[in-house]
Amino acid sequence: GIGADNDLYINQAIVFIEDAIQYRSINHRVDSKSLWLYRWYYSRTCQWILSLTITVILALAFIEEPSSLTVTSDVRYRLPAWNPPCGLTESIELLCFLVFVVDVSVKSYLIGWKEFWKNKWLMAYILTLIVSLTDWIVSLSFFCKESVRIRRILRPFFLLQNSSMMKKTLKSINSTLPEMASVVLLLAVHLSLFTMFGMLLFARTKDNQQDKEWVVYFRNLPDSLTSLLVLLTTANNPDVMIPAYSKNRAYSIFFILFTVLGNLFLMNLLTAIIYNQFRGYLLKSVQSSLFRRRLGIRAAFEVLSSLKETPATAQQSCVSVGALLQVLQKVEMDSRCKQAIMRSLKMCSCDQLSAAQFQKLFEELDKDAIKQHPPSPEYQSHFVQKMQFAFGHPYFGYLGNVVALANIISICVVLVMDADKQPSERDDFFLGAINCFFILYYLLEMLLKILAMGLKRYLSYPSNTFDGLLTVILLILEIATFAVYGFPHPGWRPEFMGLLSLWDMVRLVNMLIVFRFLRIIPNMKFMALVVTTLLDLVKNLRAFAGILVVVFYAFAITGIMLFKGAVVPLGNTRNSEAEFPGTCTPFSIKKVVVLHFMEKNVISCYSAHFQAEVIYCLLSVLSVHLICRWAKIYFVAWWLISSVIWVNLFVALLLENFIHKWDRRCQRESLSDIEYQRTVELMFRDVLEEPTEEELMEKLHQHPHLQLCR
Repeated sequence: GIGADNDLYINQAIVFIEDAIQYRSINHRVDSKSLWLYRWYYSRTCQWILSLTITVILALAFIEEPSSLTVTSDVRYRLPAWNPPCGLTESIELLCFLVFVVDVSVKSYLIGWKEFWKNKWLMAYILTLIVSLTDWIVSLSFFCKESVRIRRILRPFFLLQNSSMMKKTLKSINSTLPEMASVVLLLAVHLSLFTMFGMLLFARTKDNQQDKEWVVYFRNLPDSLTSLLVLLTTANNPDVMIPAYSKNRAYSIFFILFTVLGNLFLMNLLTAIIYNQFRGYLLKSVQSSLFRRRLGIRAAFEVLSSLKETPATAQQSCVSVGALLQVLQKVEMDSRCKQAIMRSLKMCSCDQLSAAQFQKLFEELDKDAIKQHPPSPEYQSHFVQKMQFAFGHPYFGYLGNVVALANIISICVVLVMDADKQPSERDDFFLGAINCFFILYYLLEMLLKILAMGLKRYLSYPSNTFDGLLTVILLILEIATFAVYGFPHPGWRPEFMGLLSLWDMVRLVNMLIVFRFLRIIPNMKFMALVVTTLLDLVKNLRAFAGILVVVFYAFAITGIMLFKGAVVPLGNTRNSEAEFPGTCTPFSIKKVVVLHFMEKNVISCYSAHFQAEVIYCLLSVLSVHLICRWAKIYFVAWWLISSVIWVNLFVALLLENFIHKWDRRCQRESLSDIEYQRTVELMFRDVLEEPTEEELMEKLHQHPHLQLCR
């Protein structure tokens, strides 16, 4: 009936507007049941459950064998780690897999069978689940004693496929790979040529005393290649050149040329090329997001214009204001935007909206979120008004900064004076007394500012919230110190009482005071600009950071599997030779150090995340001979992906964001009572191209499930 059709059109418009708000694709089923399922799937509860499931399955690596649940990673001091019984983590894993099965089933149904075969991510999702479930069954059949668990390496995929922004980032990285490969190939040629030069230059001679460079670094091709590869990272500089330099100063020219060409030219050339190829990535991504938003709004207009209440005599499609108000009542969107759109509708004198008017209404979504600070209280007393003026003036804040600086200087003076004293010789009276004085001043300053500005206005400034919170914490700590140890007096060194000793509590107070000194940042214009820009970048680069987590996690799990059983605890080195293939050389003392280092860095998932240090220390500082040949491939791959490629990509993206944000903020005049809260989409708003009417309608007519009337 007409009523059922109208309800369907209303629900379609609601979903399309919500898709536009979240920059989602509108290519999904649009019948009544599918729309209900779609809204349920994208509800906060379902998305929260999905995010929690991904977090849980990734966190399992920290408690699975080998467990990371120890205070220290040092094998000499740590207690045996608790390892969960077989079936415990597997049961949690199965629950996570069931959630993922429901997730992929709902997604596949909503986009339709034809779209499913075009979606490579969904097909990869299903394949990952099949492999993971198969590996899970194999694990149980071996009673959790199997040495390799493939599903652990696949876990980061669940995080990857759940973020559209991370997928876009990967797509852009994929398009950048050919240019990166050319520079990496150039680096390989540079490395190979200098390796051959080095082997010829430091060849073995008759005098064994003069062959230290050959013995340690250039004995054969793999060792020579590894030595120069590590030199490219500067981790073994200047150690690698010391034996040759001791023999003849002229040998340093070889290492200087290698470092200059490799580090100063080729590595920076790689950064420049990656930046040049990658700098348009974010703009293209935001442009496609804008198109999705405009397409969602236009789709909502088209279905609302199909309502039976729309006048048939209208020469062009239009939507009634009443229908739009009905839709807005049910749409989940920011209350600020909803109220602004409703105000615009009430001010509109017409009953019908054209496509252009409809689209213009929803441009409110693209505007800056403006945070206006509440007004200061109005006092009747003339004396209080003068106090309000004095303590609300910026100079009062500057005075507070000077006092905070004086506090920092006094702490530094005491720390320098007591640096060489034994704990029994230290007198905490002076430090305790000055801390008490400064904390009382901070409390007075906070109360006077609240009097001048009012509590709501005071808390509306993040710097004041930060300042006030630390002041309250400092006051509580100081009261606790006095309650346990009494008031400061000469020779104030009471015995340990309570949870913390007096010195521990004083140290904690001092650390908070030092941290509180960051309050000066808002008062320094350019420093504040840099810090706020970096904070905004952190919020807007979550997708890129997510892929970084995926890379770290995958290498950490791979490292655990590769080096499991290769670590011999200290004091038990008699079997250490059998733990490594014959290519490893038997330097027993250094080997113990290497094994201990590997124990600390790749024995568990938590420690494995610090493998950036491992490549440098294992391949250079602790001698390249101590690491098996096949293990070098793992560490070199880690260095190439994380340091050479990934860090440069991150620098490129950081530069693009920072430069654009810097320019925008420098152009805008600062307003004291207004703060602009910008997202990455809003940063590029003025350089984006609006999609044309023809582009939108062409895309709508290609919708696999929506049949338009025109």
